[in-house]
Formats: sequence, structure tokens, C-alpha cells
Amino acid sequence: MLKEHNKVTNSNNFYGNSTPVELVKEYGSTLYVYNEKILRERCRELKNLVSYPNFAVNYSVKANSSLGLLKIVNEEGLYADAMSPGEIHVNLAAGFAPEKILYISNNVSKEEMQFAIDKGVLTSVDSLSQLEQYGTLNPGGRVCIRFNPGVGAGHHEKVVTGGKKTKFGVDPHLIDEVKDILNKYDLKLAGINQHIGSLFMDGSKYVEGVQSILAIAENFKDLEFVDLGGGFGIPYNKLAGQPRLELKELGVQLDEVIKNWVAKYGKEIQFKIEPGRYIAAECGILLGTVHTVKYNYDNKYIGTDLGFNVLIRPAMYDSHHDIEVYRESDTPSTKYEFVNVVGNICESGDIIAKERELPELFEGDILGVLDAGAYGYCMASNYNNRLRPAEILIKEDGSHQLIRRRDTLEDIMRTFEI
Repeated sequence: MLKEHNKVTNSNNFYGNSTPVELVKEYGSTLYVYNEKILRERCRELKNLVSYPNFAVNYSVKANSSLGLLKIVNEEGLYADAMSPGEIHVNLAAGFAPEKILYISNNVSKEEMQFAIDKGVLTSVDSLSQLEQYGTLNPGGRVCIRFNPGVGAGHHEKVVTGGKKTKFGVDPHLIDEVKDILNKYDLKLAGINQHIGSLFMDGSKYVEGVQSILAIAENFKDLEFVDLGGGFGIPYNKLAGQPRLELKELGVQLDEVIKNWVAKYGKEIQFKIEPGRYIAAECGILLGTVHTVKYNYDNKYIGTDLGFNVLIRPAMYDSHHDIEVYRESDTPSTKYEFVNVVGNICESGDIIAKERELPELFEGDILGVLDAGAYGYCMASNYNNRLRPAEILIKEDGSHQLIRRRDTLEDIMRTFEI
């Protein structure tokens, strides 16, 4: 029965020459495991999304900013987005050239904006006041502007970043004011960008957003690029047979839209996309250990070390992650049952999977939380003063390598001054 509940990782040899049990024994629990082959495949799929030649993929680093993964993404020829000085810093450390980084700022200080200017990284601003601030800091410089095209999409209201009820982007009705500020500070508008939201599985909404941002782009002459945004979804319900996003079909539609627009604009500018989740999510699995099996009244709880300090998405977004089961012993599971998989954090909302049908579980079992490579470790915390896990990479030859060590108690103490 257990062999039927690790079919995803069996099908792609996710763990290479090792088993999850062996990896946990060597590196401890909890543990983030990344697969290099899958990461490279996702990079290449998006690089080949369209046939239009002047096309670039900006990896959205906020999805996963682990240095070891960023180096691979850079090797694959992708560009990078950054949302903070810290992300700019790690992008540069991974080998991305400054001109291949786009800093997408949101409500930032002069000091933060100046950091990007000093590093030679192009900045995208998303309000008139931030454009004014940029102009005072870098008169005569190049800038990018994020517009809100009025189109939004996403798996949860907290990740819809376009439309009329979101903090992001400049309202297109303010284009005249934008031009006034650009002229005031002699700024060169290098490009415009958008992001309608995260995790779309139907490309039609994305194409609608692309058409909207291209309509905005027509108001500006001599642009160098238009960033169409990201949000490409992945199937989190693999065990239920959820289909993948139809990238080929989406690419055909985008090619047609781009081709027609370029003919009208009169210049073959660069087009960019900015995926994060699609590149990082499926290359990562979070391993944890079952420590308790108990009933509270009529509810069965599987108590693990998979608290929301190591993966917050289910608690924050009600997100679904498939779960695989790995067992060292030969003890059989005699049934499937509905259980609540919970963590070790002192919060009632610390639930990884609610009323999930799983094979009978025992203390000592290892659970694999699938598709945890995006918004996993990068959103992890030391809440309850718990230690963040290690990260390892399963290399293309099947071997494994530590790419980030586990926190220690000394790490928790190191920033205190008393």
C-alpha cells in the first residue's frame, strides 16, 4: 500500500541514489530536498515558451532565494527579479550581472532605492510618489514603472496583485502624470511591467492581462522592454490527477499577441516574463517525521515536526500540498483513513493537511510534502524559537549535497546585544 503513496517521487526518481529515510538520518528532520534535474527542466520550459526571439525569463527570486538554486538558474541563462536589497545581494552573489536584475520595489525608502541605483540595477516603481522619489535620487537615469492593468488572478485573494482592490501598480488613468514626472527629472522610461497574481492554471486570464499591459505600452514611445508578469501555476493536486498548465497553447497565444503588437509599435522590443513558483515549486519537497498518533474525541491527529514555521502556505493561504509516506520498517498499512496532519507549533492553525485521506500512519514514518520548493524555506521562521531546516540538493548524477545548513541554537542568539 505504501508503494502506492509515493508514486510521484518514484516516477521521477526524485531522491536520486538515496531514500528519504536515509536523507533524514544524515541531515535531520525537517529537511528541504531539491532536485536539480527538475529545476533545470522548468527553466528550459519557460525559456522556450514563445518563438519571439527577443524574449527573456526573469526568475522571481522571492519564490526561493537559496543561493545554490540561484546559481543553477543563472547557469540556465535566466535573468532575475529582486524585491529587496537582500535579494539583489544574493542575486549578485549567485553570478547574475546587474543588468540582468530587475528590482521591483514596493513602498521602499530612499536608502533602499539608492542601494539598487548604486549596484547598477534597474528599478521598477509602482506609484507616482515613488517615481518622484526615484527622480530626486537618480535624475537623468533609467527607470521602469509597474502598472496595474485592472486584471487580477490567483489561487487566493492574498496573492491577487492586479485589479481594482490591490496595493500594486500605477493606475493607467495617471499616465499623463507619469509623463510629467519623467520629464521633470529627465528620466528614461526603459520599460513597464505588471503582475496580475499567482498560480493561474488557465492561460486566458494571463493573455487578457498581457493585452491590457500592451495597450498601456502604446502610450510610451521607444520602450526597451515590456515585462508581462508571472503567476504561472503548477498542479498541486498531482495525486488526484490535476492536469498541468498548457504551456504550449499559452505560448502560441502569446506569440500571436506579441507579433501583432510589435508590428503596430514598429520596434522589436524585448518581452519578459517573471515566473517564480513554476520554476521552483516542483523541484522541492519538505521531509518531516511523525512523532505522535492520537485521537481527540472523534478526530485523528498525526503529530509531526512540520509546523508552519517550516512551511506556512497551508496556514496562510489554505493551500493544498500532496503528501507522500515513506517507512523504514516492513510494518504494513492495513487501511486508508481521513486524518489531520499537524505540526509542533503552539497554534490551533498549525495544520499541514486537514481531513486528508492517507494510508494508516505510525510514529517514525517520514512524510514528504510535495511541491514545497516555492514559498517554503524563504517564508520559514524561528517562531517558537524553533530552528529552520537544512536544504540539500539532489544533483543530476543522483548524489546529494548540503546547500544550507540547519539552524543552531547559537544562530537564535547571535543578534542579541544583551
